[in-house]
Amino acid sequence: MMTAKPPAENMARSTKQRTAILGLLESDDAFRSAQDLHAILRDSGSKIGLTTVYRTLQAFADAGVVDVMRLPGGDHLYRLCSAEEHHHHLVCRLCGKTVEVAGPTVERWANKVASEAGFTDVGHTLELHGLCADCSK
Repeated sequence: MMTAKPPAENMARSTKQRTAILGLLESDDAFRSAQDLHAILRDSGSKIGLTTVYRTLQAFADAGVVDVMRLPGGDHLYRLCSAEEHHHHLVCRLCGKTVEVAGPTVERWANKVASEAGFTDVGHTLELHGLCADCSK
């Protein structure tokens, strides 16, 4: 199980809905869509709305509490972030297993490209998709 930065340190307020979503994310280290999280919460009796789930996940992402994976079709998946520093992901195309990886070469390249173009305060995400060792067998 991963441990995230406490939301109270990263966001203006803690609500019952934020606590419920955080609890759900703490119980599973898989990437999940907002719709999946909403369905799980509703099935457990929560009256939380899908819009609230989306807004909460965006607040968590802005605060660095969750990792966000952007799928090729534009959808987003979320999971609790265990790393304090910026990182990237290796993602298995079959089973969804995800491994966090540091990318110092990518960081240097991104900073160089941004600097050469006159950009500052540049962010980026990188997901590498392939087959994990188990799925490669």
